Amino acid sequence: MKNCFAVLLLLSAMFTAAGQSEEMTKGTKPLIDAGAAAKAAFDAHGGAKLKTIKTLVIKGGVDVTVQTQSLPGGFSTVISGDKYILDIQTTFQSIKQTFDGTNTSSSLNGITLPPVTTLGFPLLPRVGDNGYVVSPVPVGKRKEKGFRLTAPDGFYTDFYLDEKTGLISSYESAYEMNGRTFTTSIAIDKYRVVDGITVPERYSQRFDLGPITAYANFKAKDILINSKIDDAVFGAK
Repeated sequence: MKNCFAVLLLLSAMFTAAGQSEEMTKGTKPLIDAGAAAKAAFDAHGGAKLKTIKTLVIKGGVDVTVQTQSLPGGFSTVISGDKYILDIQTTFQSIKQTFDGTNTSSSLNGITLPPVTTLGFPLLPRVGDNGYVVSPVPVGKRKEKGFRLTAPDGFYTDFYLDEKTGLISSYESAYEMNGRTFTTSIAIDKYRVVDGITVPERYSQRFDLGPITAYANFKAKDILINSKIDDAVFGAK
Protein backbone atom coordinates (compact mmCIF):
# COMPACT_ATOMS: atom_id res chain seq x y z
CA MET A 1 0.00 0.00 0.00
CA LYS A 2 2.88 2.33 0.83
CA ASN A 3 4.53 1.87 -2.57
CA CYS A 4 1.20 2.28 -4.42
CA PHE A 5 0.58 5.55 -2.61
CA ALA A 6 4.09 6.73 -3.39
CA VAL A 7 3.50 6.07 -7.08
CA LEU A 8 0.28 8.09 -6.95
CA LEU A 9 2.01 11.08 -5.47
CA LEU A 10 4.82 11.01 -8.00
CA LEU A 11 2.35 10.78 -10.84
CA SER A 12 0.47 13.79 -9.54
CA ALA A 13 3.05 16.34 -10.58
CA MET A 14 2.98 15.38 -14.20
CA PHE A 15 1.04 18.16 -15.93
CA THR A 16 3.18 17.12 -22.19
CA ALA A 17 4.77 18.68 -34.78
CA ALA A 18 5.99 16.94 -37.07
CA GLY A 19 3.70 14.19 -38.30
CA GLN A 20 -0.03 13.58 -38.35
CA SER A 21 -1.78 10.30 -39.20
CA GLU A 22 -4.72 10.23 -41.58
CA GLU A 23 -6.38 7.03 -40.35
CA MET A 24 -10.12 6.59 -40.87
CA THR A 25 -12.31 3.84 -39.49
CA LYS A 26 -15.47 2.81 -41.30
CA GLY A 27 -18.60 4.07 -39.59
CA THR A 28 -16.80 6.64 -37.41
CA LYS A 29 -17.07 10.41 -37.57
CA PRO A 30 -14.42 12.27 -39.58
CA LEU A 31 -11.22 12.89 -37.65
CA ILE A 32 -10.80 16.23 -35.92
CA ASP A 33 -7.93 18.17 -37.47
CA ALA A 34 -5.29 17.44 -34.83
CA GLY A 35 -2.87 20.02 -36.22
CA ALA A 36 -5.49 22.77 -35.99
CA ALA A 37 -6.41 21.69 -32.44
CA ALA A 38 -2.76 21.74 -31.37
CA LYS A 39 -2.28 25.21 -32.84
CA ALA A 40 -5.45 26.46 -31.13
CA ALA A 41 -4.23 25.20 -27.74
CA PHE A 42 -0.71 26.52 -28.32
CA ASP A 43 -2.03 29.98 -29.25
CA ALA A 44 -4.57 30.09 -26.40
CA HIS A 45 -1.92 29.35 -23.79
CA GLY A 46 0.48 32.04 -24.93
CA GLY A 47 1.59 31.20 -28.46
CA ALA A 48 5.19 32.16 -29.16
CA LYS A 49 5.65 33.11 -25.50
CA LEU A 50 5.45 29.41 -24.63
CA LYS A 51 8.73 28.97 -26.50
CA THR A 52 10.40 31.50 -24.17
CA ILE A 53 9.86 29.33 -21.08
CA LYS A 54 13.28 28.41 -19.75
CA THR A 55 12.27 27.68 -16.16
CA LEU A 56 8.95 26.95 -14.47
CA VAL A 57 8.33 26.75 -10.72
CA ILE A 58 4.95 25.75 -9.27
CA LYS A 59 4.26 25.45 -5.54
CA GLY A 60 1.02 24.88 -3.67
CA GLY A 61 -1.20 22.52 -1.74
CA VAL A 62 -2.63 19.10 -2.54
CA ASP A 63 -5.24 16.81 -1.03
CA VAL A 64 -4.89 13.15 -2.01
CA THR A 65 -7.65 10.59 -1.42
CA VAL A 66 -6.76 6.89 -1.56
CA GLN A 67 -9.80 4.72 -0.92
CA THR A 68 -11.41 6.58 2.00
CA GLN A 69 -8.28 8.17 3.42
CA SER A 70 -7.69 11.86 2.73
CA LEU A 71 -4.12 13.13 3.00
CA PRO A 72 -3.40 16.88 2.89
CA GLY A 73 0.01 18.18 1.93
CA GLY A 74 2.03 20.46 -0.29
CA PHE A 75 3.88 20.10 -3.58
CA SER A 76 6.48 21.88 -5.65
CA THR A 77 7.75 21.31 -9.17
CA VAL A 78 10.90 22.99 -10.46
CA ILE A 79 11.71 22.69 -14.17
CA SER A 80 14.72 24.10 -15.99
CA GLY A 81 15.03 22.80 -19.54
CA ASP A 82 15.09 19.01 -19.22
CA LYS A 83 16.10 19.16 -15.56
CA TYR A 84 13.47 18.97 -12.86
CA ILE A 85 12.70 18.47 -9.18
CA LEU A 86 9.44 17.01 -7.93
CA ASP A 87 8.92 17.38 -4.18
CA ILE A 88 5.74 16.34 -2.38
CA GLN A 89 5.16 16.55 1.34
CA THR A 90 2.18 14.89 3.06
CA THR A 91 1.28 13.78 6.53
CA PHE A 92 1.95 10.21 5.36
CA GLN A 93 5.14 10.39 3.36
CA SER A 94 7.58 12.82 1.74
CA ILE A 95 8.78 12.16 -1.79
CA LYS A 96 11.44 13.77 -3.94
CA GLN A 97 12.54 12.91 -7.48
CA THR A 98 15.27 14.81 -9.31
CA PHE A 99 16.72 14.73 -12.83
CA ASP A 100 20.00 16.63 -13.27
CA GLY A 101 20.12 16.34 -17.06
CA THR A 102 21.85 12.96 -16.97
CA ASN A 103 20.78 10.98 -13.92
CA THR A 104 17.47 10.50 -12.11
CA SER A 105 17.40 10.09 -8.35
CA SER A 106 14.42 9.26 -6.16
CA SER A 107 13.87 9.19 -2.42
CA LEU A 108 11.95 5.94 -2.99
CA ASN A 109 14.16 2.98 -3.72
CA GLY A 110 13.22 1.16 -6.93
CA ILE A 111 10.60 3.69 -8.04
CA THR A 112 11.45 5.97 -10.97
CA LEU A 113 8.71 7.46 -13.11
CA PRO A 114 8.70 9.09 -16.56
CA PRO A 115 10.13 12.63 -16.67
CA VAL A 116 7.62 15.27 -15.59
CA THR A 117 8.76 17.30 -18.61
CA THR A 118 7.35 14.81 -21.14
CA LEU A 119 3.79 14.42 -19.86
CA GLY A 120 0.98 16.95 -19.48
CA PHE A 121 1.23 20.73 -19.59
CA PRO A 122 5.06 21.03 -19.74
CA LEU A 123 4.88 19.18 -23.06
CA LEU A 124 2.68 21.84 -24.71
CA PRO A 125 5.50 24.34 -25.47
CA ARG A 126 7.13 21.62 -27.58
CA VAL A 127 4.37 21.75 -30.22
CA GLY A 128 6.18 22.25 -33.53
CA ASP A 129 9.58 21.09 -32.23
CA ASN A 130 11.47 18.43 -34.15
CA GLY A 131 10.63 14.94 -32.90
CA TYR A 132 7.42 15.95 -31.10
CA VAL A 133 4.56 14.43 -33.08
CA VAL A 134 1.01 15.77 -33.23
CA SER A 135 -1.61 13.20 -34.20
CA PRO A 136 -5.35 12.61 -33.75
CA VAL A 137 -6.62 11.13 -30.51
CA PRO A 138 -7.34 7.43 -31.22
CA VAL A 139 -10.84 6.65 -32.50
CA GLY A 140 -11.99 4.86 -29.37
CA LYS A 141 -11.00 7.74 -27.10
CA ARG A 142 -12.36 10.63 -29.17
CA LYS A 143 -14.86 12.63 -27.15
CA GLU A 144 -14.27 16.29 -27.99
CA LYS A 145 -11.87 18.58 -29.82
CA GLY A 146 -8.36 17.42 -29.08
CA PHE A 147 -5.02 16.04 -30.21
CA ARG A 148 -2.25 13.69 -29.10
CA LEU A 149 1.28 14.98 -28.56
CA THR A 150 4.04 12.37 -28.38
CA ALA A 151 7.56 13.11 -27.16
CA PRO A 152 10.66 11.51 -28.72
CA ASP A 153 10.88 9.08 -25.79
CA GLY A 154 7.43 7.73 -26.68
CA PHE A 155 5.46 9.19 -23.77
CA TYR A 156 2.29 10.91 -24.94
CA THR A 157 -0.57 13.04 -23.69
CA ASP A 158 -4.07 13.35 -25.17
CA PHE A 159 -5.18 16.97 -24.81
CA TYR A 160 -8.85 18.06 -24.97
CA LEU A 161 -9.84 21.68 -25.59
CA ASP A 162 -12.57 24.05 -24.53
CA GLU A 163 -14.41 24.76 -27.79
CA LYS A 164 -14.85 28.48 -27.06
CA THR A 165 -11.47 29.47 -25.65
CA GLY A 166 -9.12 26.86 -27.10
CA LEU A 167 -7.64 26.38 -23.62
CA ILE A 168 -6.93 22.84 -22.48
CA SER A 169 -9.86 21.64 -20.38
CA SER A 170 -8.47 18.18 -19.63
CA TYR A 171 -5.79 15.70 -20.63
CA GLU A 172 -5.03 12.01 -20.26
CA SER A 173 -1.94 9.82 -20.32
CA ALA A 174 -1.27 6.08 -20.24
CA TYR A 175 2.11 4.40 -20.03
CA GLU A 176 3.83 1.24 -18.87
CA MET A 177 6.09 1.04 -15.83
CA ASN A 178 7.69 -2.15 -14.56
CA GLY A 179 5.37 -4.23 -16.74
CA ARG A 180 2.18 -2.55 -15.51
CA THR A 181 0.01 -0.03 -17.34
CA PHE A 182 -0.90 3.15 -15.47
CA THR A 183 -3.44 5.75 -16.59
CA THR A 184 -4.16 9.20 -15.30
CA SER A 185 -6.54 11.99 -16.27
CA ILE A 186 -6.69 15.65 -15.25
CA ALA A 187 -9.55 18.15 -15.35
CA ILE A 188 -8.49 21.78 -15.10
CA ASP A 189 -10.76 24.06 -13.07
CA LYS A 190 -8.84 27.34 -13.14
CA TYR A 191 -5.94 28.96 -14.94
CA ARG A 192 -3.62 31.81 -14.09
CA VAL A 193 -1.93 34.11 -16.60
CA VAL A 194 1.74 34.67 -15.77
CA ASP A 195 3.85 36.83 -18.08
CA GLY A 196 1.34 36.29 -20.89
CA ILE A 197 1.32 32.50 -20.47
CA THR A 198 -1.77 30.66 -19.24
CA VAL A 199 -0.81 28.00 -16.69
CA PRO A 200 -3.04 25.53 -14.79
CA GLU A 201 -3.66 26.84 -11.28
CA ARG A 202 -6.31 24.51 -9.85
CA TYR A 203 -7.01 21.02 -11.16
CA SER A 204 -8.18 17.57 -10.11
CA GLN A 205 -6.54 14.30 -11.07
CA ARG A 206 -7.74 10.71 -11.19
CA PHE A 207 -5.40 7.72 -11.10
CA ASP A 208 -6.41 4.24 -12.25
CA LEU A 209 -3.93 1.65 -11.05
CA GLY A 210 -5.68 -1.67 -11.48
CA PRO A 211 -7.58 -2.37 -8.26
CA ILE A 212 -6.78 1.08 -6.83
CA THR A 213 -8.35 4.36 -7.93
CA ALA A 214 -7.15 7.54 -6.28
CA TYR A 215 -7.99 11.23 -6.57
CA ALA A 216 -6.02 14.39 -5.92
CA ASN A 217 -6.92 18.07 -5.88
CA PHE A 218 -4.15 20.57 -6.54
CA LYS A 219 -4.08 24.30 -5.99
CA ALA A 220 -1.00 26.29 -7.00
CA LYS A 221 -0.07 29.23 -4.82
CA ASP A 222 3.12 30.38 -6.51
CA ILE A 223 3.77 30.13 -10.27
CA LEU A 224 7.07 31.56 -11.47
CA ILE A 225 8.27 31.67 -15.06
CA ASN A 226 11.90 32.24 -16.03
CA SER A 227 13.12 32.84 -12.49
CA LYS A 228 16.85 32.23 -12.06
CA ILE A 229 17.60 28.65 -10.96
CA ASP A 230 21.11 27.49 -10.14
CA ASP A 231 21.92 24.09 -11.66
CA ALA A 232 23.31 23.10 -8.25
CA VAL A 233 19.75 22.63 -6.93
CA PHE A 234 19.38 19.66 -9.30
CA GLY A 235 22.58 18.11 -8.04
CA ALA A 236 24.26 18.82 -11.40
CA LYS A 237 28.04 19.18 -11.44
